[in-house]
Amino acid sequence: MRLLLLACLRAQTGNATTAARIQDHLRAAGHICVLKDAFMYESPTEIANLTSTDKFDAALAIHLYKAGRLLQGSRIPFGIIFGGTDVNEDIKCEEKHRVMGAVLEEARFAVAFTMKMKELAAAEWPDARKKIYVQTQGIKTTPSETFDWYRFLQNAGIPTDTGSLHMFLLICGLRRVKDPLYLVDAFSDWHRKDPSVRLGIIGPAVDPLFASEIEEKVKRAPGVHLLREMPQDDLHAAMKRCFAVVNSSISEGMSAAILEAMDLDIPVLARNIPGNAAIIKHKETGLLFSDPQEFVVLSKSLMNDPIMEREIVTMAKDYVKKHHSWESERKAYQDLVLRLQ
Repeated sequence: MRLLLLACLRAQTGNATTAARIQDHLRAAGHICVLKDAFMYESPTEIANLTSTDKFDAALAIHLYKAGRLLQGSRIPFGIIFGGTDVNEDIKCEEKHRVMGAVLEEARFAVAFTMKMKELAAAEWPDARKKIYVQTQGIKTTPSETFDWYRFLQNAGIPTDTGSLHMFLLICGLRRVKDPLYLVDAFSDWHRKDPSVRLGIIGPAVDPLFASEIEEKVKRAPGVHLLREMPQDDLHAAMKRCFAVVNSSISEGMSAAILEAMDLDIPVLARNIPGNAAIIKHKETGLLFSDPQEFVVLSKSLMNDPIMEREIVTMAKDYVKKHHSWESERKAYQDLVLRLQ
């Protein structure tokens, strides 16, 4: 089949990573799968023209509103993959809610990353319940062999000669829903008392205005660094050298960065929100915090207890292997897409 895959393709964001993975799964089954950026199109008419000109047989959209709305009234069959903010945030806006309901009604199937996400969607659109499948994200990490950790630290302005360094990495697109400034003040205070701790914030400037706000704030926050985004394999290599990976989002679908950290044997500290609590069992596969002060307390306990750290890392790795297998994700999408024939 000739398939159109619509997603928000800003580099290094969760949806873009998911899209690339799904494209790979579908190509492996012998389909032609063309990835297009939803931000490049204004209306369903433009997509209708594209599908007829380029003779697409079917389509897939990641994000029920941002990409899905472009398939409303589509002449070709399509499936939807929930992005996260569609079901968690956009649902609160009446107009978006209406559009998403209409799109879901037309879709042959929808995929939710978690049972919780399926339940949220089914509560809003009960008629769609039967067509929503739960398929967790499949994870595959590819750390670069040639990554230069010391150059990375130097570029960030982090001294490399101080002996002990506890580097925390917050990986996210710079936009408000990811709340990258949530821990900055508490972390800075902690750094003043313990200079070995550093927080690096890394990710694309999805919201440029907000990104410059972050830049200003970080300049005045000792121990906190805004890092240049980098290719996925370098990022995986950097994660491997860090003490812990951090997530402070207000809302998440399913954070690939958290799952990648687990796969790379790095402990995760994440804000206690439904999307994070769905993949982290507190003190078993990671640590969940409810405010910046608790983040510092939990981080200290992790630093002072290598046995707890080792146990968390081992259980998290087992969890990812069992529940986020790349192979099962591949098979699931290859089977689902047959419903679009």
